[in-house]
Amino acid sequence: MSKWVWAGMLLAASAAWAESFPATLQWSQRVELSPRVSGIVREVGVNAGDRVRKGQSLLTLDAAPYQARVAESRAAVTRFTEETAEARRDLARTQELYDRTVISTSELDQAKLRHARAKAQLDGAQARLARERQDLTDSALRAPFDAVVVARLAEPGQHVAVGLQPQPLLVLAKAGEMAARFKVSADRIGGLKAGQAVTVVVGKQDYPATLKNLGLEPVKDKEGTAYEVDAVFAVKELLRAGMAAAVKLPD
Repeated sequence: MSKWVWAGMLLAASAAWAESFPATLQWSQRVELSPRVSGIVREVGVNAGDRVRKGQSLLTLDAAPYQARVAESRAAVTRFTEETAEARRDLARTQELYDRTVISTSELDQAKLRHARAKAQLDGAQARLARERQDLTDSALRAPFDAVVVARLAEPGQHVAVGLQPQPLLVLAKAGEMAARFKVSADRIGGLKAGQAVTVVVGKQDYPATLKNLGLEPVKDKEGTAYEVDAVFAVKELLRAGMAAAVKLPD
């Protein structure tokens, strides 16, 4: 292949990706985890930088109070189950006597009322048991997806109180995916589409990427009105939010 043919190929390739925009790496998905229930932190099983799998236990509160409540609610369900069964048998006997005109309507109504009350108590006990079991489950924080631990904000012995403002204990970012955030002018963003193929450059490495989250509101920029756009790409190695990058758009 002659040098002129090779030069022409390089020129065509550079023309195909004529526009390049400075960008900053961001987490493609970032979540702050906080427990739904209050308690004392018993164990924190991860540190910043750890990779975790979906469903993996990350942090646990002291579960003893919640286990006790579950046991108490389970005992209540057992008791009200027996009482409901007895009320049902009593209602059947009363109905039989009523059908034989041995007892009055008021006695039948009282038996029906006792059965309804017992059933309501059982339903309430079962609902409390389900709630207490959920609280026990929620006393542990688990990874909602494959992730990297960005920050650990809790230590064993720390008291966690659930209030109007959740107290984040761990910060996670989606593993294997990053976003390069860049700015384009109002004129240029109209020609971009979500899912469009672009290239992200980090250092000397190129990554195939797709556009996502095309901004709808302007942001401050030294060159005037601009809109933020994310280019999302898969990555195997660990990159960090805040690193410099570039996004190449097709001409």
